[in-house]
Amino acid sequence: MTKKKKTVGKTDADVILIGAGIMSATLGVLLKELEPNLSIEIYERLDIAAAESSDAWNNAGTGHSAFCELNYTPEKKDGTVETKKAVQIAEHFEVSKQFWAYLIEKGLISNPENFIRKIPHMSFVWGKKNVDYLKKRYDELQKCDLFSDMQYTEDADVVKDWAPLIMDGRKKNEKIAATRMDLGTDVNFGSLTRDMFNYLKEQSNVSLYFNHEIRDLKKNKDGNWIIKVKDLESGDKRKRVAKFVFIGAGGGSLPLLEKSDIPEGKGFGGFPVSGQWLKCTNEEIIAKHHAKVYGKAAVGAPPMSVPHLDTRMINGKQALLFGPYAGFSTKFLKNGSFLDLPKSIKFNNIRPMLSAGLHNLDLTKYLIEQVRQSPEDRLEALKEYLPTAELKDWELEYAGQRVQVIKKDEKKGGILEFGTEVVSAGDGSIAALLGASPGASTAVSIMLDLLDRCFTADLATPEWQSKIKEMIPTYGKALADDAELCKATRSRTSKILKIETI
Repeated sequence: MTKKKKTVGKTDADVILIGAGIMSATLGVLLKELEPNLSIEIYERLDIAAAESSDAWNNAGTGHSAFCELNYTPEKKDGTVETKKAVQIAEHFEVSKQFWAYLIEKGLISNPENFIRKIPHMSFVWGKKNVDYLKKRYDELQKCDLFSDMQYTEDADVVKDWAPLIMDGRKKNEKIAATRMDLGTDVNFGSLTRDMFNYLKEQSNVSLYFNHEIRDLKKNKDGNWIIKVKDLESGDKRKRVAKFVFIGAGGGSLPLLEKSDIPEGKGFGGFPVSGQWLKCTNEEIIAKHHAKVYGKAAVGAPPMSVPHLDTRMINGKQALLFGPYAGFSTKFLKNGSFLDLPKSIKFNNIRPMLSAGLHNLDLTKYLIEQVRQSPEDRLEALKEYLPTAELKDWELEYAGQRVQVIKKDEKKGGILEFGTEVVSAGDGSIAALLGASPGASTAVSIMLDLLDRCFTADLATPEWQSKIKEMIPTYGKALADDAELCKATRSRTSKILKIETI
């Protein structure tokens, strides 16, 4: 394995992965397939993999393919709908499916039905303005082959056939519209992540440590990274030295990036947003809904708060969730500390954080309103999607924490980002992943981008190129521009992944 800057000196591992979530699992498997002799150490502060952002209850679970998520297709000031991000996300999800199909084909993991199921993705809106928007969105997406199978209707009877519960009890004269993609999926990223780690830990030169927390990290004079680790069970502390470090610790990534002290990490801040679900407890209602129905977010709402009535498979059982309802906590992780936010404020990021706050007062107002909601308030929000809903059939379930990225901006001082951001050192020796949605669904593309940044020379070799194309046959090609390749790829991955209807 070569690096942009050659390292010398004794190391304990070629690669250290911090955090046992979907990102570290994906990068670990990619690297081990590309370079089988690589030594990898993985550290997780909790006692199980995928217990934070990748867990089924803490993750939207939607195979984010931009089929139904309206926040990926914003309406511009001139009234047109921007689809660039939606196309990119749809492309990236197809890349993820190809990688997962490779894992199944090669026997690295098994039983795809444990982590991926077929479920229609729907967008549903009401009111003339929203209906007009959805029609424009549909028309624009029809220009791309990735969305050619999308259906659109303003017919209430058709919508009732697609998702009867959202039409029961609705006013007959209400103007509504919906789109539907039968190619949609439900993905249990917690199950997938644990499957990948179960494979990794059986490989030579791979060690997985739970209940271990990274306390500090700094770059040595020889170019390697010294990692200070604490065993949370025994209290023992030790140092580990690695050539490359990936910080994939979800909300815990920002504090570790700050400790790395790399110039590229200066000026980044984080804004934590928590979430809650209403979980249906009535089996009869659960059995009547078979779709992921996404609506429009409220003004000022973060993307993770786009409301949806969501059929899920969790622990092998069908579930029905509505939400998420946003909240505010100063924790960066569900199992974090209330001091996470104040401790993250440094001299180099205080201006971007203050500027981002001033430019997002509507978000602050929205979060305050969400925190103050009563059970009856939450029920009213649910009734917009399920008019006949009753409080007795639903209970509150706490979801995960997300830390939205705040970054420097020359014009505004600081801006709040709602996507994912890979921050890497100039020499490619360390990288951190910040941010949230669409995150897990596009993990493979995000990690391929990381390889391009941090393993540039290796990635250019014929051996790595050949292996990547074995794992991802369409690597380097645009499915959005090739209808036949798109259809053939989807057909192949669906067959290998045995994508069955929930």
